Amino acid sequence: MKIKIIALGKIKENYIKDGVEEFLKRLKPYTPIEIIEINPIEIKDENLIDNILNQEGEKILSHINNDTYLITLEIEGKQLSSEEFSSKINDLCNSGINEVAFVIGSSYGIGKNVKARANYKLSFSKMTFLHTFARLILIEQIYRAFKILKNETYHK
Repeated sequence: MKIKIIALGKIKENYIKDGVEEFLKRLKPYTPIEIIEINPIEIKDENLIDNILNQEGEKILSHINNDTYLITLEIEGKQLSSEEFSSKINDLCNSGINEVAFVIGSSYGIGKNVKARANYKLSFSKMTFLHTFARLILIEQIYRAFKILKNETYHK
């Protein structure tokens, strides 16, 4: 199963880049993973947020195939333990799904068009995180999920 992470914005902080690169390297034996960075549209007028989120959503959706299982990271999404997340990944692998895409929106969120396409809505916490932190947390949790599935040490 191939995994895509589609994220708004680039990571500027070296310590986060280093963390992301480390977990991408660790994930290579388990699954192919691709990160797609999309430039967010600058919002100059708060009245245009929904319109701009939907424009960004069109860019996001252009990277998602019809048969891709889409998971959006949203504060309103379902919170899972690491074991439950691992089980979700396992279920997707066993169901014949060839590609899973995770979407991390901007500080304004995700467009309604992407939310409507989502197969699953995931939340890490009721807290708000920088989107760059969310990317690092997601990659680490994907790595942890595969370690759990393989009964390999790392999880505890």
